[in-house]
Amino acid sequence: MTTMSNASKTEKPRLTTAQDLLKAGVIWDSDYSDIEVISSKYSISVPRHIAKAIQDNPQSDVLWKQFIPQPQELNNTALELNDPIGDEPHSPVKGIVHRYPDRVLFKIAQSCAVYCRYCFRREMVGRGKEALNRDEKETALNYIRKNKEIWEVILTGGDPFIYSARQMSKLLKSISEIEHVQVIRVHTRTPISDYSRITDEYINALNNSCSKPLYIVLHVNHTDEITPEVEETIKKLNKVECTLLSQSVLLKDVNDRPATLEALFKKLITLHVKPYYLHHPDMAKGTSHFRMSLKEGFDIYRKLLGKMSGICQPQYMLDVPGGYGKIPINASYIEEINPGNYIIEDYEGNKHNYYDDPPKVS
Repeated sequence: MTTMSNASKTEKPRLTTAQDLLKAGVIWDSDYSDIEVISSKYSISVPRHIAKAIQDNPQSDVLWKQFIPQPQELNNTALELNDPIGDEPHSPVKGIVHRYPDRVLFKIAQSCAVYCRYCFRREMVGRGKEALNRDEKETALNYIRKNKEIWEVILTGGDPFIYSARQMSKLLKSISEIEHVQVIRVHTRTPISDYSRITDEYINALNNSCSKPLYIVLHVNHTDEITPEVEETIKKLNKVECTLLSQSVLLKDVNDRPATLEALFKKLITLHVKPYYLHHPDMAKGTSHFRMSLKEGFDIYRKLLGKMSGICQPQYMLDVPGGYGKIPINASYIEEINPGNYIIEDYEGNKHNYYDDPPKVS
């Protein structure tokens, strides 16, 4: 990414239009008309500190590719879907997705501090998408209250940390009061992309309002996103009585090298964040430039396994298009030749015999 024009000084905290992006010098003049078209369908929100980071580090495309619209978003393939993971068929009431018996997604927000250009919910979130009103939120909570098999509530959106400290505190208290809910999980990108929102007041709200085990899953894809400010924010979150996990998306030309992912996952572990999921990109419309083949992704993941401590390794996951749920894309190292007789392949590709019992001697 090279500098395309001088960034203009403005008080606007976020870039939300093609004109904003052009003035900030993060798009080319020649792409302006395409990005105007894109912005009419998919929301743009780039915090100013991210735009500045893009300008300050023109050798790196990592932030630019993730957050700045590109003309390729106008290209839709035959397999891409408006709802690639099938939320809608599993939504009994507005804001709830109940795909698995013991847990629900509670989509409390329809907006984000920053809009990732590969987002699988890009058709459902952003400008003009209505947030849950008070009655709809209460209906969603009542659904959770009535369904006693729900063991875990996962707050998602949009980004739940768009909520103010007061709003988040109230919501966490309401969910904590539901006896059969034993775990609350929050999926968020805000501590990475808009860390100024995570104030001491916010930390206190998280600490003082959740009486159930709390898991916070941070969305981060590359070490370039983990700035000193982000590190300090993660250290703040470590003061919350919670478990910190991470999820990442395997993105073509962003983090599709084993060494890149290894550096990310090892960095997260040093910050007391356990890598949880590495997602294969979903079939969202206009995102084919981020996807690689499943085989390519599997090969990258398999190369990681022999390089990293087990505590650094996430699960590589595919969300089956159409709403059939997530499946792990696991490396298989075992082939059974005969009953009790196997060929085992080590992480370097060398093969070895293994027997359940000693081989019979004739």
